[in-house]
Amino acid sequence: MTEHPPPEAIRDHAASHPKMRARDLADALNISEAELVAATVGSPVAATADSGATRITAHPDMLMPAAERLGEVMALTRVQACVHEKVGRYANYHPGPHAAMVLNGDIDLRIFPSHWVHAYAVETAGADGQGPRRSLQVFDAAGDAVHKIHLRDGSDHAAWGAVVDTLAVPDQSEGQTVAARTPTEAAKSAPDKRDILQKEWARLTDTHQFLRLCSKLKMNRLGAYRIAGAPFVRAIDPGAVDTLLEAVQSTAIEVMVFVGNRGCIQIHSGPIRTLTPMGPWQNVMDPGFNLHLRRDHVAELWAVEKPTQRGPAVSVEAFDAEGGLIFQMFGVGKEGRDSRPAWGEIVTSLPAREEVTA
Repeated sequence: MTEHPPPEAIRDHAASHPKMRARDLADALNISEAELVAATVGSPVAATADSGATRITAHPDMLMPAAERLGEVMALTRVQACVHEKVGRYANYHPGPHAAMVLNGDIDLRIFPSHWVHAYAVETAGADGQGPRRSLQVFDAAGDAVHKIHLRDGSDHAAWGAVVDTLAVPDQSEGQTVAARTPTEAAKSAPDKRDILQKEWARLTDTHQFLRLCSKLKMNRLGAYRIAGAPFVRAIDPGAVDTLLEAVQSTAIEVMVFVGNRGCIQIHSGPIRTLTPMGPWQNVMDPGFNLHLRRDHVAELWAVEKPTQRGPAVSVEAFDAEGGLIFQMFGVGKEGRDSRPAWGEIVTSLPAREEVTA
């Protein structure tokens, strides 16, 4: 078992690499992000790159109403290969013991409370004498980031102290013990049940029924895609992810972009206006919506069609080499601005992948 560095060593390493991102710092130390943040619990924010954190309750029933008091903020949800950022307010929270949601015009989240395990209010000194950067950060049992809420210049910073006091827990000791990370589930198929899969797939009336079908047949999402065949799925060349984004941009249609981990799914609904590639990253840099995608991590790309009561739901879905879902994209279908026909044309035009191992 790997021995993790003590909080003091973590703080020293962070102080000596002030420009390194938190995720990269944690990876360099072979620790989780939660352990990195927890090393600063109780530390004051200095005029240097030092940071201070307060351990807070992680339950969304407490966090989401508190976040609403902060005004306009930036919501961040990520997986290894993709970061999804939305600007808005945490209004219209709907609690639930197994699944909860925030649903308004800007912030659209699906929350799974059992994975909201560790949380911190974090302050980091700003550069060039600017005020501290502030955020609420939530992690799962393994210490991996589930969801983050970053205050912006226009946020209600005057409410920050009261919000932190409301959420703070009694234990403010430095350091954090985390559980072992659960590996990504690889594609799981049952080729002998392909006929049943196709027959039941054709009977779907809602996209949410699909995962229940997979579970019943002892498969998972990617495993089902690999064996379903036409007319339900089509394997796309993974290199066409840029083609997809550029087509959405040039046609100005509205899409829904889903990025989610075990604890939170974050959704953007609207157009994609500005693409800024940089090295292996493709970046959407729009007011109110940023997406950062590692194109070289897209190992499989699938066009998927599921029947619903409102007509077929057509998506493009990207997976990494371990079988993890990176993102899903759908056309927006709303009365008066239905982008689904144009979206269908874009999906149909994407080049097929020649071979896929079932």
